[in-house]
Amino acid sequence: MEELIAKRYIKALKANSDLESMTSITTVFSALADSFKDEKFIGIIDNPNVQSAQKQEILLEAVKSAKSNQIDNLIKLLVENKRINIIPAMAVALVKDVANSTKTYGGIVSSNSDIDAKVVAELSGGLSKKFDSNITLTSIKNDFNGIKVEVEGLGIEINFSKDRIDSQFIEHIIKAI
Repeated sequence: MEELIAKRYIKALKANSDLESMTSITTVFSALADSFKDEKFIGIIDNPNVQSAQKQEILLEAVKSAKSNQIDNLIKLLVENKRINIIPAMAVALVKDVANSTKTYGGIVSSNSDIDAKVVAELSGGLSKKFDSNITLTSIKNDFNGIKVEVEGLGIEINFSKDRIDSQFIEHIIKAI
């Protein structure tokens, strides 16, 4: 539900903004969304005893360094409509929107072993060429038995599981017998 409401606000923002200002708004809202991970901040924002004017003052102070009337007006509008809690959803939607506009995406390569930086760069280059985008991959070591490549913004997930390959190999041998 929050995502749908956030998309409406973003649609209105995009109508009056260029790519550069949307990128700046995305940066501000991403930083503001990080504040929602702090228990004390959430306690203040969700507290019914704190007046809307005080919440607005706190949020405006947080975005003051951006020096943007558009951001200030958006914050005021969110406070007025009691929609402060959609700020994290707006940040996520803004990041996706800017990524789609610039065709720049980030992704993750997961494996239970270390992957050479050269291999990650080759994967990035190959995917970038295939999808006509700029894709940057980072390697993460976890417990996945194989290799998994995820680029969320494009909806790409490629994985090569050693367990799955082993089971398919055994299945193939059984069918041949």
